Amino acid sequence: MKCSKNLIEQLGSLPYFSKRTISQLGSQLGLKNVSVETYISRYLKRKEIYHLKKGLYVASDYFDQNRGDISYSFYLANILRTPSYISSWTALQYFDLATESIYPITSISPKVTRTFKTKIGTFAYQSIKKELFSDFHLVEGMPSSMTGKFDFFIASPPKALFDLVYFKTHQFRGVRLKDIASLVDGLRIDFEEMKSKDRAAFYAMLKRHISHE
Repeated sequence: MKCSKNLIEQLGSLPYFSKRTISQLGSQLGLKNVSVETYISRYLKRKEIYHLKKGLYVASDYFDQNRGDISYSFYLANILRTPSYISSWTALQYFDLATESIYPITSISPKVTRTFKTKIGTFAYQSIKKELFSDFHLVEGMPSSMTGKFDFFIASPPKALFDLVYFKTHQFRGVRLKDIASLVDGLRIDFEEMKSKDRAAFYAMLKRHISHE
């Protein structure tokens, strides 16, 4: 019982952990592999840990302490599918360019499209061509930062809008450049609130993939 308590306390200090981490910590505490499997099942039933995906978990206490920090959810989104970056509606909300709250957390990845429904939220991943897996950056977290204390990768504002339109139109199928303004307006995006250089960058991206006619 003491070993079990010590194990969950150590796991509770981690932002996330794998099955391998559990085994390593369990080994240090003198637990056999079969015991670790039993503890995982027990922790899940007691809701002391949450299952993110196969072999990946987060302690419920750690999540509860950080659930108000959006950077933590973005950080986990990056971890659940690597490589990936936050984009589309989620990034536009982050940049205060979307007028409506949209769930789940949406990311872009060169890997296959996938959605993870977990106890801590839903994480959706849209698959994009490798040559379009670009224009994102790292936001570095700090304990006192307005952006949160966790690091995460997120699209630039123009790329977030590009990704949204790209998937909304099924890769710009049948879309002409002159259609974009009304299309974006219909999505209820605060396009005029975007910096002029970002609006220019958005159209520059589009011109490489959409017919001018």
